[in-house]
Amino acid sequence: MLGCEGRTGQRYRLTLVTGLVECLCFAGVVFGYASLVFVLKEDGYFQDLCVNVTGANSTLVNTDCGAQDEQFSLVFTIASFLNNFLSLPNGVIFDCFGTMATRLLGIFLYTTGTLLVAFSSAVYSLLLFPALSCIAVGGILLLITNMQVGNLFGSRRSTIITLYNGAFDSSSAVFLLFKVLYEVGVSLRASFLVLSVGSVVHLLRTLFLLPRTHIPYPLPECYTYGISFGKENSYDVEEFEKTQDATLTPDGEGETDDRPLQSEDVGPSEDVVSFRSCVLSWFFLWHLIWLSVMQLRHYLFIGTLNPMLNRLANNDPTLVSKYTNAFAFTQLCGVLCAPWNGLLMDRHKGRPLAPGETEREADLRSSILSLFLTSLQCLLFSVCASTPLLPLQYLTFILQVLNRSFLYGGNAAFISIAFPPSHFGKLYGLMMSLSAVVSLLQYPCFALVKGTLGGDPFYVNIALTLLTLLAFIHPLCVCLYCRRLANQREDGQMDAGTGG
Repeated sequence: MLGCEGRTGQRYRLTLVTGLVECLCFAGVVFGYASLVFVLKEDGYFQDLCVNVTGANSTLVNTDCGAQDEQFSLVFTIASFLNNFLSLPNGVIFDCFGTMATRLLGIFLYTTGTLLVAFSSAVYSLLLFPALSCIAVGGILLLITNMQVGNLFGSRRSTIITLYNGAFDSSSAVFLLFKVLYEVGVSLRASFLVLSVGSVVHLLRTLFLLPRTHIPYPLPECYTYGISFGKENSYDVEEFEKTQDATLTPDGEGETDDRPLQSEDVGPSEDVVSFRSCVLSWFFLWHLIWLSVMQLRHYLFIGTLNPMLNRLANNDPTLVSKYTNAFAFTQLCGVLCAPWNGLLMDRHKGRPLAPGETEREADLRSSILSLFLTSLQCLLFSVCASTPLLPLQYLTFILQVLNRSFLYGGNAAFISIAFPPSHFGKLYGLMMSLSAVVSLLQYPCFALVKGTLGGDPFYVNIALTLLTLLAFIHPLCVCLYCRRLANQREDGQMDAGTGG
C-alpha cells in the first residue's frame, strides 16, 4: 500500500508541476495582447488605416491612427469573446468525450493560431483575426483540462484550481518577452514558431500525465492514469462521479433554487441533480452577474490599454513602451496572487464541522470572503483606471492582476463547490459563454469613446465602475443562504432536544 501511494504521489506531483508550467507559459498568452500590439504596430499591421489630418487652426500635419486602434481592439474583442463563448461546447466535449479528446482539439487550435501569426505580415494583417481566436480557444481548452488536477489533492483542491488560473493569467507576460526579444532583434515569426514547437510538450503530457477520461472526485484509493500503466482503473469514472452527486431535486416546479447541491443530504436512491436545475438556481444567476460585470471591466481595460497610454503620455512612444512593460511585468504576479484566494476558500479544511453541517455547506461558507474581496478589488481597480493620471496606472496594474487572479480562480472554485463534479465542464462552459455575450459590450464602448466622446473614456469608465457594484450582491446572497441553513440546523437541534 505504501509503495502504491509513493508511486501515485510522484505522478500526481509531476502532473501538478507540468500543468502549472503549461498554464504559465502557454494557455493565457492572448491576454498579453497590449504588448503584442506594440510590436504589431512597429511591423506595420493595419498601417493603411492611418490617415494624415491637418489641424483646424494649423498647417501642421498629424497622423490619425484611430481606425488602426479600433481594428486592433476588434481583434481582441473577437478573440476574448470566442475564448469564453465557445467554453460551453468545449465543456460539453470535455464532459462527454473526456480529457484526451478535449486536449487534442485544444492543441490543434493553439498550434494553428501560433503558426498563422508566425506566417502573417503587414500585408496579411487580417490573419490576426483567426490566429488570435484560435490561440484563445486552444488556451482555454488546456486550462479546462488542467483544473481537474485539483481533484488529486482533495484538501487543497480550491488552492490548486486558483493556482492554475493564476498561472493562466501570468502567461500573458509571454508577449512581453516577445516584445523584449523583438527590441533586441528577434523577429515575431521566430518567437511564434518556438511557441508552436511547444505543442509537442502538450501532446506528451496528454498521453503520459493525464487520464483518457476524467480525474474523479473524491479520489479512489491508488487511482492511476497515463498510458505507461497499461490501462486506467477498471471502474467507470462517470458512474463513480454520479454516485457522488445524488441530491434532493429543487422544490417547486418552474422555480429557481439556491440550494447548494449536497450529496450528503440524501441516500443513493434519490434522483441525481439535473444540469437544468443547476442552471435555474439563484446561485448560477448571481454568480453569472458577478463574473460578467467584472470580466467586462477587465476586457475593456486590456483591449484599450495602448490607446489609453498614448493619450495619457501625449503619444510619447518611450513612455508608452515603459508603461506597457510595467503592465506586462505585473501580469507575472498572477500566479503568486491566485493561490491566496484558494487558501481563503480552503482555510476551513481539517477543522471539525459544526453539528449537522455538511462539507459542501462549509465550503460555501468559506467562499463568502473570497467573493466579497474579489468584488472590492474590482471596484478599487475600476476607480484607479478611471482616474486620468499616468503615474497612478502603476497601482491600476497591480490591482488589475490581483483582481483578475482572484476572479477566474474564484469562478472555477465556486462552480466546483456549489455544483456536482459531473456537470463541471458544462456549467463552467455555460458560465463563460454567457459572460462572453456581455463582454461584447466592450467594442461599442470603445467605439463610443472614439466617436461621440472624442477619445475621452471618463464617462464610460464611471458607468463601468457603477456597474461593478452589482458584483457585491453575490457574496451577500451566499452569506444569507448559509445563515439560513445554520438557523435551520439550530432549530432542528432544539426540536430534537425537546423531543428527547
